[in-house]
Amino acid sequence: MINVRNVTKSFTLHNQGGVEIPVVVGASFQVAAGSCVALVGASGAGKSTLMRMIYGNYLTQSGQIIVGDTDVVQAQPREILKLRRETLGYVSQFLRVVPRVSTLDVVAEPLLATGHAKAEAIAQAAALLARLNIPERLWTLSPTTFSGGEQQRVNIARGFAHSYPALLLDEPTASLDPINRATVLEMIQEAKARGAAIIGIFHDQAAREAICDHLIDVTAYAPRSAA
Repeated sequence: MINVRNVTKSFTLHNQGGVEIPVVVGASFQVAAGSCVALVGASGAGKSTLMRMIYGNYLTQSGQIIVGDTDVVQAQPREILKLRRETLGYVSQFLRVVPRVSTLDVVAEPLLATGHAKAEAIAQAAALLARLNIPERLWTLSPTTFSGGEQQRVNIARGFAHSYPALLLDEPTASLDPINRATVLEMIQEAKARGAAIIGIFHDQAAREAICDHLIDVTAYAPRSAA
């Protein structure tokens, strides 16, 4: 479902004479449907950079990133938007939403974008928020006013609202108490069971051991001078 082939990424520091900083060199791995792969390595090794390349947020110097039947490296912006709408979900560490949009609407948006009826989308959003222990009195409010843990749970609800065939999870259990952490791990297992291909960053070793089938050490793809 996800195929990363010989991918290379560097950043250009335009305010420092165009110096290039290589970050990822020759990354290659595959993620099958129904499996979860964890990106591991020390802070700064390139885990988040690699994930953002797969999502299409960062341009790639060389190689291929195939998600389903789309090459993210060569895809046009409209193709990336279609991929994100239908195929590739992303749960980041940070909630980015339009202010004043209610939490229910934030969570329901991926369902509406894929053609679900408004009533069905709202009902499913409500069920996810309830499952993740977001109090009902908050559902009509903007999540921008919530605590960090509540915002993370809204992010997770939004990311799991649509049954994406592929999912990227950036620290999905961070900032969560044990009860909500267990719920999120259960949701990830359910996504695997329905056939989703998942790539995650999990600093929580117990979470990795509970849900991940393989580990990818991204330090293997660090520039030689940094390895």
